[in-house]
Amino acid sequence: MGKQWYVVRAISGKEKKVKTYIESEIDRLKIGEQVSQVLIPTEKVFEMRNGKKRIRERSFLPGYVLIEAQLTGEIIQAIKDVPGVIGFLGAEKGNEPIPLREAEVNKILGKVDEMNEIGEVPVEAFSIGEPVKVMAGPFNGFTGSVEEIYEDKKKLKVMVKIFGRNTPVELNYYQVEKEF
Repeated sequence: MGKQWYVVRAISGKEKKVKTYIESEIDRLKIGEQVSQVLIPTEKVFEMRNGKKRIRERSFLPGYVLIEAQLTGEIIQAIKDVPGVIGFLGAEKGNEPIPLREAEVNKILGKVDEMNEIGEVPVEAFSIGEPVKVMAGPFNGFTGSVEEIYEDKKKLKVMVKIFGRNTPVELNYYQVEKEF
């Protein structure tokens, strides 16, 4: 039996620490031949804070870490003993972990590749009619409402009141922030 992908359940928000611990266990136990990859599916997101664009990565499957491995009893136990690990997805009391089907793996890995190609997305999606404040560019300080969303270009058409008239302005996601 070759290597297969398994899902390890981790405490949400601790995925990076769990990944680091698992990788150090792989090195310590010298089981690199049986465990080839440890992966956290992430996406790049941005948010506007005080007029500055901040980019960060966030997990799009919170609480899960993927492992490509040829699991044996000792490897299963070593991974379960890692701090922050809840267990394997699909493994009920005492049962062997169930590997992901190839279609599921391809879908998840395809989504990871797609997220890397797309680039960053806003933390909170915009919606039509929503009030926004322009934070950068020539219309800095103006407020308006979202008229159209161009997800492929990562732009918005915002209706801004200029000299008493509603004027449509096309802005990048990072140039506006939601008005509360």
